[in-house]
Amino acid sequence: MTTQEQTVPSDWHVFHATGHAPDGLPPELPAAPAWRQFRGGPLQPPPPDDEEAATRRLGPGDVTKQLGAEETDIVNAALLLRRPLLITGPPGIGKSTLAFLIGRELGLGRVLEWNIVSRTTLRDGLHTYDALGRAQAIAAWRAGLRGTAAAGLDDGSDDTAPVAPFDPQQSPTLGEFVTLGPLGTALLSYARPRVLLVDELDKSDIDLPNDLLHALEDGSYEIPELVRDAAESARVHTSDPGGRAVVSDGRVECREFPVVVITSNGEREFPAAFRRRCLPLEMRPPTREQLLAMVESHLRARPEGTENLVDDYLRRVGSGGIHSLDQLLNAVQLTTLGGFQAPAASSTLMELLLRDLAKGR
Repeated sequence: MTTQEQTVPSDWHVFHATGHAPDGLPPELPAAPAWRQFRGGPLQPPPPDDEEAATRRLGPGDVTKQLGAEETDIVNAALLLRRPLLITGPPGIGKSTLAFLIGRELGLGRVLEWNIVSRTTLRDGLHTYDALGRAQAIAAWRAGLRGTAAAGLDDGSDDTAPVAPFDPQQSPTLGEFVTLGPLGTALLSYARPRVLLVDELDKSDIDLPNDLLHALEDGSYEIPELVRDAAESARVHTSDPGGRAVVSDGRVECREFPVVVITSNGEREFPAAFRRRCLPLEMRPPTREQLLAMVESHLRARPEGTENLVDDYLRRVGSGGIHSLDQLLNAVQLTTLGGFQAPAASSTLMELLLRDLAKGR
């Protein structure tokens, strides 16, 4: 055995697509490549967990392994190289579920979700600033000061006492009206990477993928309102429930580049400059055995007739239609309720539940 062979680890994977949460300490990611290392700060506390959201996506039972060896290799490459993962495939195949699978297995906490529509802009993902709310808060604060001063003059005290001066240090702080979006929160400085799901990027305006290039390459961005503020740091809101974070000098930079999972239904192509920064992964439709295992995992049982429903589902998919896994789960769930008494009603309802989504009805 050569020296090179001896130094090669037996298994370079940190992610095995099992979805099993770590029992003890979560697995550590190897150090990032030199060109993907960042020095952001100040360091934020660990993010919260959201097992309920993961259970809704992954099911309450053991996760059925849907990724093959090649797909698992691509996910691990994205994790080790600190590059976004661009997942393509038909709707409802489980693309967004992968973000929750990674988050649970690596113990990375709550998944930050950024759902894209045609009106979404980069600023929506980074931060929002409530200028009107701040103006109203300052006006209310000034009115309160004037009211306090007037009350002091009418309480029988010395009428020559001066009115309390306006103290800008006590006014509502700017950070109270800044909220970081999912992307902005993911780029905060954490000891371990956050998981960011950018769902259905192909639905966006044509400029958004290009607008994302700077943030995905540099792992940082500036908040103009805080850059112009005199204060050196500000405490802002984040996308986590009740979350707060300290931002210094109006600039946010990550310590560990987040695990970015970008999904696309393939409705349009992305620019080459954007694709160069991502690792592509095409999700394959699950097999019959995987579908049966998924149903059993979500429902904690395999009701009588499940095999026939799975075969019907696969037949419809094979005929060129667009169908989602949710449709199959809904059909099996209703079957277990025992409400299918009349064959005619059963046939009509099945056509509704397993309808071709490409037909628009």
